[in-house]
Amino acid sequence: MDVAALRAITPGCKHRNHLNNAGAALMSQPTIEAMLRQLRAEAEIGGYEAAGAAQEQIDDAYAALAELLGGRPGEIALFDNATHAWQAAFYSLRLGPGDRILTSRSEYGSNVLAYLQVARRTGAEVVVVPNDEYGQVDTVALAGLIDDRTRLVGLSHVPTSGGLVNPAAEVGRVARAAGVPYLLDATQSAGQFPVDVRAIGCDMLCGTGRKFLRGPRGTGFLWVRDSFLDNLDPHVAEIRSAEWDGARGFTWVPGARRFETWENSYVNTIGLAVAVRQALDLGLEEIGERTVELGARMRGLLDDIPGVTTYDLGEVRCAIVTAKVQGVPADEVVTRLAAAGVNVTATEPLDNQFDNEFRDVHPMVRFSPHYYNTVNELENAAALVAAMVRQPDVK
Repeated sequence: MDVAALRAITPGCKHRNHLNNAGAALMSQPTIEAMLRQLRAEAEIGGYEAAGAAQEQIDDAYAALAELLGGRPGEIALFDNATHAWQAAFYSLRLGPGDRILTSRSEYGSNVLAYLQVARRTGAEVVVVPNDEYGQVDTVALAGLIDDRTRLVGLSHVPTSGGLVNPAAEVGRVARAAGVPYLLDATQSAGQFPVDVRAIGCDMLCGTGRKFLRGPRGTGFLWVRDSFLDNLDPHVAEIRSAEWDGARGFTWVPGARRFETWENSYVNTIGLAVAVRQALDLGLEEIGERTVELGARMRGLLDDIPGVTTYDLGEVRCAIVTAKVQGVPADEVVTRLAAAGVNVTATEPLDNQFDNEFRDVHPMVRFSPHYYNTVNELENAAALVAAMVRQPDVK
């Protein structure tokens, strides 16, 4: 991987030490240019006409995402964000009194709120599976908790709050053996390392373009296994998702596009297609090797600073690193690093409710390098953090 060349086509690298890729990564020049071309076309010839002229590029978003995930283009639906993609799948499940939703302590906050809402509405039950000795979801405990009332296993592949990589494929084997639907949130994993839906064994998967795929904000996607579609009842019917029968009825359109809505930002869709193609061209195995290496280096640098503690769980860890600085609140660390040109963010209890119940460690500072970051950038960030520990009262 030619990191210097990749940085040269990433304008943001000239101005910032960007270690907030788990929030939103820096887009590359090819992605930016493709989006600008489409935006100019919309301004010059009209939005509908520009979309028609770019149909091949729009179609490639589905094809590229299918290749990324190991699925088929007809199994992909596009959204404006990953949460809406996840909700489209989850709220299409038929749940009732006594039904059980099994999830992990690391589940993303918006997913948890949806579970709680549906439990309140329907009388379903939310069951939090314990962690194993590594702090990841305990697959033995998961298997023991599944019974004839279990209607869903929901899992965040990588949580928003740390470097943990949950054993998604082992969860898939447990879910398949029990015949229970499996919804995987790959928001923080897609683009960071290989994610193969066939190997994982999930039935539904959501992701976003803005994070490790380096696409634009306002993009999300859902993959649904073809053979699982009949188990879902989409919660919105409109002219994109359904076909009117000419009388008082309708049928769903084929494939996963039954979850979409008609209006879309095709500027963003084209940007997403280019970004995904860039990841595929680089190779997800190569990307994964570098992101893991950079995450481990960042974690090690922070661990070496007296007064700084990292909190990442899991037997397998990725590029997300969470830490606390003794005597300096997380939001202040974020602000002081930003003033020095370093982008990081902080975790929040609302985003990690079940994790917060058991660890009570939030908020923390979250560092998330990507393959275009350099070791010098990591060392620079660590040195700034070390200076905060030595001089906690210096603003």
